[in-house]
Amino acid sequence: MSTQNTFIRHEKGKSGPVFEILIPKEPKNRFKYIIHIMKNKFLSAILCLVLFASCKKDITELPDPTQNGSNTFGAKVNGQLWAPQGFGPIPASNLLEARFIGNDLIIKANNFASSPNETGFEIRVMGVTGAGTYSLNSNIVHPSFAASYAYYVKRNLTPQNEWVTSAAKTGTITFSRVDRSAGVVSGTFQFNALNLYNTPEPLAVTEGRFDIKLQ
Repeated sequence: MSTQNTFIRHEKGKSGPVFEILIPKEPKNRFKYIIHIMKNKFLSAILCLVLFASCKKDITELPDPTQNGSNTFGAKVNGQLWAPQGFGPIPASNLLEARFIGNDLIIKANNFASSPNETGFEIRVMGVTGAGTYSLNSNIVHPSFAASYAYYVKRNLTPQNEWVTSAAKTGTITFSRVDRSAGVVSGTFQFNALNLYNTPEPLAVTEGRFDIKLQ
């Protein structure tokens, strides 16, 4: 018999010393304690699921076409509303960005809401000199530094499907404000594209709009 967690009680009796080995009993509330721990773990798991689900919001409308650097971006992708989103409560620093390299403007927007399944836009416009409409109609190999294009991707860690504008599938981007002093670019866009691989699948992006602070 194991003597771990046992006690020996010594008493003096009439006929000599008396020794008694005492083995502690399991606490009467041990079952309730186990249930309490399991309940806490279950509630914690439910809380995490609710927290993540509450942070993934359905997109119900496109942002207003503002021109004040409100850091908004949205479009319809094959008729479905699309906007940048993070994953649950985890902040993401690369949801939306716009920056100039010389006179070439690059706009990037990402949606991580269903990570690891992700989607994203990349629009590159060469030689932006001010407000106006610029064409997206060149044959390129993405990424390209030689021509303007619009690009859309579906990823699952790595790209699964990619679409890009071309001479056959074109688009336009119209800048309503290009203010490099204030650091704001705003405008609208639309384009059509074909999948770069897998079964050719057309993509139609409509009602695109953006209002972004330059980085």
